[in-house]
Order: sequence, then structure tokens, then C-alpha cells
Amino acid sequence: MPDIPLPSVIAVSKGRAHTFTKALHGSITLLAALGVEGDAHCGVTVKHRSRVAKDPLQANLRQVHLLHSELHDELATQGFQVGPGHIGENITTRGIDLLQLPRSTRLHIGATAVVEVTGLRNPCSQLDAFQAGLMAAVLSRDEQGRLIRKAGVMGIVLCGGVVFPDDHIIVALPDQPHQPLEPV
Repeated sequence: MPDIPLPSVIAVSKGRAHTFTKALHGSITLLAALGVEGDAHCGVTVKHRSRVAKDPLQANLRQVHLLHSELHDELATQGFQVGPGHIGENITTRGIDLLQLPRSTRLHIGATAVVEVTGLRNPCSQLDAFQAGLMAAVLSRDEQGRLIRKAGVMGIVLCGGVVFPDDHIIVALPDQPHQPLEPV
């Protein structure tokens, strides 16, 4: 029987400034109820600039951005050059269909960190500034014509800890009934 690799972390990234791309690091520290230590989006209240403009006191449901590296593979077949951290994610994964997880799924990452998935990342026009046509490439439609957003998921930190590339991820689904992910 072939070995099936466990879901894992491929890369970790963070950025102090509100820039599109985040720098790769050897590790990141997740802080409970806050996010990634030293990242521009760390905090109890929302830090995403367009959301701050609407309501600076709303809860930060976007403390951690996770992106499946399988999207990088898909984009490469379309001629895009996108790698870990390039489109703003903090944790790049492999082996998890992040987009199909229900809301409130808990991702146990490494020794102690736990991230609860809150929703989908809604792709923005900054993608096209990074590489022309990238926004359209991370959007598609299902058989019923519903929009599929492929730019990863957002989460909150339930338990802090240090996350390294190659850390394993254990997926803990919430109780039924499962709620599908919506943009946050």
C-alpha cells in the first residue's frame, strides 16, 4: 500500500507592511486571538484596509491567510509564476482541499497551533497588478453558475504556536450540519 503524505505546511510568510506579497520565513509565530506575530493583519479587530474603512471595530476574521500550493500548480499550467507568499498568504499548504472545508474547521498545525477556518478569501484587483489576468485565473464557475473563489481561506488563531515549513496539519471538522465557506 503506497504511503499517502499527510497534509502539511509548504511555506510560511509574513509582512509588517500592507503590501501584496509577504516575505518567506523559516517560521512564523501564531498568537491566540490575534494572528501572525509581526504581520500587518495581526490584531483583534480587522486590519484589511478596505474593511477598516467600512468599520474599524469589526472582529478580525482574517488573522491568518492559508493557500493551497495546488493552486500554484494550476496557475503554472496557465503561464503564471506564483509561489509561496506571492499573493499574501501566511501559510502555504499541500494535501488539503482548503476550499471544500466547512466553516469552523480546525486546523491543528505543528506542535500546538490551532487555526479555525472562518471563510474564503475574496480575490481583489491587486492580483492583476501582480500579474495581468491573475484575478480571472483564481475565479471560476461551477456547474450551476456559482462563483468559485480559489484564493485560499482565512482563519482565526485559537491556540498559538510556532509554525514551520514541513509541519503536519490535522484537519478537525466541526459538528454537523456543516456550513459552507463564504467570503470574509
